[in-house]
Amino acid sequence: MSKPLKLSKPTVELAPGSRIRREPPRPEPKVVPESPEREIVGGVAGMVLFALAIAVIMIGISIATIFHEDPGAAARAARFSQCYDAEGSNCVLDGDTIYVAGQKVDVAGMTAPKIQGAQCDEERGRGIDAAVRLADLLNSGKVTLGDTVRGPDGQLRRKVEVGGNDVAATMIGAGLARDPANSNGWCSN
Repeated sequence: MSKPLKLSKPTVELAPGSRIRREPPRPEPKVVPESPEREIVGGVAGMVLFALAIAVIMIGISIATIFHEDPGAAARAARFSQCYDAEGSNCVLDGDTIYVAGQKVDVAGMTAPKIQGAQCDEERGRGIDAAVRLADLLNSGKVTLGDTVRGPDGQLRRKVEVGGNDVAATMIGAGLARDPANSNGWCSN
């Protein structure tokens, strides 16, 4: 069998001087704007500030994107290309003339076939080959400019080295240039 259900609980008595009391909850006062005009002005001001914040963020991102420095730009500018399509201030004009940082340098110790003012098509073709190979050579290592010397033709020239190797000796060794004392032409006839 089951036990009878007791519904009464003993009451708890509070100690004398207890501060616990029950008061009905108070309704919170409603916030009423001072005037409808002031509410409109506050709303418009908030929207203007939000629009300004968005505009500043967009301009900041645009500036960061447009003026972002390209890490490869310095490397491309330091490379030697052909002067007719040069991107930077370093370029090869022909087989024995280059521009370094925008300054014209005639390479000492060699003479190469000309491209402009060539005496024949053969000289022009050989001059183009020499210019292409000179650009490849200059891009293969660190380029250093040496002392200025006067060539046999009386023109001032500069010694140029790539990775410690003389450019003139390399070009002459490859058959792309000659010693300046050799006055033979580049045309076969």
